[in-house]
Amino acid sequence: MSPEPKNKSEKKDRHPFVHLHTHTEFSLLDGAIRIDRLLQKAADLGMETVAITDHGNMFGAVEFYSQAHKAGIKPIIGCETYVAPGSRKEKSPSSDGQPTAYHLVLLVMNETGYRNLSRLVTLGNLEGFYYHPRIDMELLRQNNQGLIALSACLKGHVPYFLRRGRLEDAKEYARQLASIFDHDRFYLEVMANKMPEQIAVNKSLKELAEDLSLPLVATNDCHYLNREDAEAHDILLCVQTGKSVDDPSRLKFSNDQFYFKSGQEMASDLDGFSEALDNTVEIAKKCNYEMEFGQYKYPVFQVAGNLSLEEKLQKEARQGLDKRLERKEALDGSLSAELKAEYEDRLTYELRTISEMGFAGYFLIVADFIAYARKSGIPVGPGRGSAAGSLTAYALKITDIDPIEYGLLFERFLNPGRISMPDIDIDFCIKNRDKVIDYVSEKYGRENVSQIITFGTMKARAVIRDVARSLNMSYAEADRIAKLIPEGLNITLDEAIEAEPQLKAMEEGTDEEKKLLRISRSLEGLTRHASTHASGIVISDRPLVEYLPLFKGPNGEVMTQFTMDQVAQLGLIKFDFLGLKTLTVIQDTVDLIRDTTDHPVNLDEIDMEDDKTFQLISEGKTTGVFQLESTGMKELLRNLKPGVFGDIVASVALYRPGPLGSNMVVDFIKRKHGEIKITFPLPELEEILTETYGVIVYQEQVMRIAQVLANYTLAEADGLRKAISKKRSEEL
Repeated sequence: MSPEPKNKSEKKDRHPFVHLHTHTEFSLLDGAIRIDRLLQKAADLGMETVAITDHGNMFGAVEFYSQAHKAGIKPIIGCETYVAPGSRKEKSPSSDGQPTAYHLVLLVMNETGYRNLSRLVTLGNLEGFYYHPRIDMELLRQNNQGLIALSACLKGHVPYFLRRGRLEDAKEYARQLASIFDHDRFYLEVMANKMPEQIAVNKSLKELAEDLSLPLVATNDCHYLNREDAEAHDILLCVQTGKSVDDPSRLKFSNDQFYFKSGQEMASDLDGFSEALDNTVEIAKKCNYEMEFGQYKYPVFQVAGNLSLEEKLQKEARQGLDKRLERKEALDGSLSAELKAEYEDRLTYELRTISEMGFAGYFLIVADFIAYARKSGIPVGPGRGSAAGSLTAYALKITDIDPIEYGLLFERFLNPGRISMPDIDIDFCIKNRDKVIDYVSEKYGRENVSQIITFGTMKARAVIRDVARSLNMSYAEADRIAKLIPEGLNITLDEAIEAEPQLKAMEEGTDEEKKLLRISRSLEGLTRHASTHASGIVISDRPLVEYLPLFKGPNGEVMTQFTMDQVAQLGLIKFDFLGLKTLTVIQDTVDLIRDTTDHPVNLDEIDMEDDKTFQLISEGKTTGVFQLESTGMKELLRNLKPGVFGDIVASVALYRPGPLGSNMVVDFIKRKHGEIKITFPLPELEEILTETYGVIVYQEQVMRIAQVLANYTLAEADGLRKAISKKRSEEL
């Protein structure tokens, strides 16, 4: 059920109508509609259904679907595709000056339609890209089931011919589309934008519909939400094209009518097209696709013999731990029976938990591609994030951190009380990361493996520069104003204006300054561009196009059209392959030492308690040392003067906004140097907090405290840790 709209009179008086042609911010630098505001506007107008149809992509599909369901609005996923006049593979200018692509709106009816649209959008990007991601009639014939087609705007093939008086060409193309879409799934699209040329085409479309017995449908090709947003949208087009508002040749909409109109407005603006208006509701009834979330699509890991994934994991992990402990004894002397039992019990517990949660295959996949990297001489990091708390990962050589030696907790990584995919971040040498990606692509199938998209947005400083340039302000003035915005990762314009008096004064300044701030506020946060996620890789059990559309980046890299979180939401398994320059530098250094001295270095045997190294670190001589080289970090190290490896670990944890913004760092340093007596909140906490001089530094300490004081299981303690870190007061 849809939520009760805020304006009840509007719902009572409205004409039944569904918007089926809407461009969100994911029609990059062309659509200015934010999905959350779109859904709120639909609810306010009493509309129970709405579609999004971005240009040539499905970037917003998962976000739109998820938010629509939460808002009680039925979502229709669609796309305004680009159709080549001939073959999509013909990539040259038209000899007769005609467009190299025409628009066609496609709407998803069901699961088959979603897969077909994903395939079409993918092939448009991967095979047909020429200025735009283009499909062709051949692909439409092969992939039309479950889809409804609308003839689109004036840039659609049929309207294009009608506008130029080429009636027979328009008829022929309409017949082709009607034939492809079984006659009852193709609609001629009339629009309420009030442009004189559109009004004329609407009339011609109505006559064509009667002549060919085709249905009409009403849309408004919405590019912004409200009529008053037309000004900001005009500037957005300037940002897209790199033009200023003063340029007479720039791309520009001819009026302010491309907004999300009410049913009443649509009925008024399309008087005489009641059937077309009614057909929006009929089409909406036919579109009933439900997106599936949460069902994991595990890649297929082949195990030789008759072993199950769980049995294979057991075998590899136990053999791996035996080798780890043998090496430990060779370096440090024999281990006590009690310590060996601790390792054995921990591994047994972890393996049971991993198997019960169904993640055996995940560990085997990660271990396999890391083994490939090591065998190929590609440096791999020792471990990053919570995965270092897994003894299984250590045994499989996924990590090189012994979690028992360093007091790391498995539940911090994988909580049996909260089933979610493991998240193992792996650092690879930056020069050879692509070789590992190639390996998994070959092993699991290139159609099953992809990088993952990410999006850049128009942040405070950037949007000021973009808008100022579009308003034809000088570079110097734009730069001056942009630099008034305080440095901050996610600072908003409103926050900046409150913090900076000169910006505040501009709100009452010249007309140009007021316009700059007004439009910048309107555009701030909109999606600006797509790029490749730095580390995300998805590996699927079958061709990815069966689950989602793919996109081709500027350098030819293939990536998902959905973000990392959305990929996970669909149940696809993502992996983090981080390219780390530090690993490359370390390996180059080791190679140089080997080639130029008689003292080769084994990184696995470096003394972690070397006094000379601690002396250099205490002097702040850490230029080029990963995580220790910033100016602020050097100052912290000079004050702390680490004397044991644990102090270095603590310094990295302390050099974060929370501790730095409190008295925590100063307290830690003074306790270490005996300037303040080391005390513990309770005697029971002494064992947990001794290594950090009585200061709670690590999340693992929070978990152990909950275990000791409240008798929590470590799984329950991890839930508490997460609630604290996310500041979820309701859970606390």
